[in-house]
Amino acid sequence: MAQTHPPQTEGVLTGRAKRLALAALFLSMFVSMLAMNVVGTSMPIIIADIGGTQAAFTWVVTATMLASAISTPIWGKLADLTSKKALLQVALFVFTLGSALAGIANDPSWLIAFRVLQGLGAGGLGALGQIVLAEIVSPLERGKYMGVMGAVMAVATVGGPLLGGLLTDTVGWRWNFYVAAPIAIVAIVMLQRTLHLQTVKRPIKIDYLGAALISAGFSSLLIWVTLGGSSFDWMSWQTLVMVGGGVILLVLAVLAEAKAEEPLIPLALFKNRTFTMSVLASIAVGLAMFGTAVFLGQYMQLARGRSVIEASLLTLPMMGGLLVSSTVVGQIITRTGKWKRYMVTGAAALLAGLVMMGQLRYDTSYWYVGVSMFVMGAGVGMTMQNLVLAVQNTIAPTEMGAASSAVTFFRTIGGTAGMSAMGAMLAHQVSGYISDGLAKLSPEEMQGAEALAGGVLPKIADLPGPIRVVVESAYGHGIGNIFLAAVPVAVVALVAIVFLPNIPLSTKSAAEQRAELQRAGAADLVVADTAAMAGTDTGTIPAQMADADGRRGKL
Repeated sequence: MAQTHPPQTEGVLTGRAKRLALAALFLSMFVSMLAMNVVGTSMPIIIADIGGTQAAFTWVVTATMLASAISTPIWGKLADLTSKKALLQVALFVFTLGSALAGIANDPSWLIAFRVLQGLGAGGLGALGQIVLAEIVSPLERGKYMGVMGAVMAVATVGGPLLGGLLTDTVGWRWNFYVAAPIAIVAIVMLQRTLHLQTVKRPIKIDYLGAALISAGFSSLLIWVTLGGSSFDWMSWQTLVMVGGGVILLVLAVLAEAKAEEPLIPLALFKNRTFTMSVLASIAVGLAMFGTAVFLGQYMQLARGRSVIEASLLTLPMMGGLLVSSTVVGQIITRTGKWKRYMVTGAAALLAGLVMMGQLRYDTSYWYVGVSMFVMGAGVGMTMQNLVLAVQNTIAPTEMGAASSAVTFFRTIGGTAGMSAMGAMLAHQVSGYISDGLAKLSPEEMQGAEALAGGVLPKIADLPGPIRVVVESAYGHGIGNIFLAAVPVAVVALVAIVFLPNIPLSTKSAAEQRAELQRAGAADLVVADTAAMAGTDTGTIPAQMADADGRRGKL
């Protein structure tokens, strides 16, 4: 008698179809990470070439991350309302367009503007990648694929600067922005051919008021952090306007979200302890991940006098730590179902790595720098993706987009605010250290000091010996100080992760959960009201959906 197989549920991918869809998803994540990181170590050269200052350097990075952060919850909310596949393709197109346009910029203002467009696409890719993965893979199995995603990010983060250094030293830095286009086209085609998801559409009601208030509020605070102490005094009327205005706008945003029919960030999510603790921890992880990626490149070039490609190679230990920890821990989580112990270990490693990197100076031994970076990378690898996993394990399918994107949003906000603060602190300290160092030089040794006028990022190789030592010492000391200043944030992350509820991982993907509820005749109870169940993490959707037949009887 021929064996029969039940038909595949619409929108639930299995077997080869699932593997192909995941390959397309990871390729889209790879190209976005590659394009974001390819300019990392080349940025000092780019800014110096187009006549930018240290403030312009910080703004080129900050503007991208700010646009990414602000757009992330919008992409996430749209994913709950319409086609995730179409949104992913649109985000990839917007990102690639912004990257290509950045390649033609001739001054810092245009570069910042095009990087904002790039950031809008990056916000979609960062959020939608996690959301689509949750749609395809169960939380238990997702640990393994989160590890793969972390590995993809690590490879792109390592390969990006190496490729960027090679392009900068050969055909020119503009090709750093062009290189992603052909890969992005392939990714868009692959997504079209392989990613077949069921789209459960709801009326699209974008919370425009909430989006505007959140964007304006965070932008005001981030601009203040970036410009404070350099463009104006910390205690000034500008500070009063920016901080006061930012706080008022965010308070109004909370009120708007409470009343919105489809809020951008549902406030009920914060009743879920897993979500709230994960948000707090993600802020610190974002600061560590983005801050180190940006300022380590500056450290290697401006404090150690290395070329772009040498700086890329010297930052490999951090990416190695991230790659090893994310893949190994991801496999262990899928095999054992245990996840919290590894996240606590990762948070401790993150804290230790920041303390170690806080001791950096321009003449620190390279072995110490390498070990510090490895410890830091291992901490990020064990925590970053798994914080999203912990949240997705406790959230209903219809809120998956909003919850996942909210964690990514706060991680990016943490990274953006941290980088802005670190950049402002670095600019202030470097200026002071350089002034003190130059004051100790003789008139003969001061020849060539005019290259430092106006705060323009210097080309280290072109500086005379005595002045070069002053600049390298200033950047080495300053960058060490800003890592040390980030330690308290890492302490908050460790405490937040310790207090995460240790909930077993579900064995069903979001698509499977939704399909089972529909088969049970409870399509109108797909969520069982996330707000009602968010008050305690023991009443999660995965826990309530363990057995379809039992649930059918209850419903």
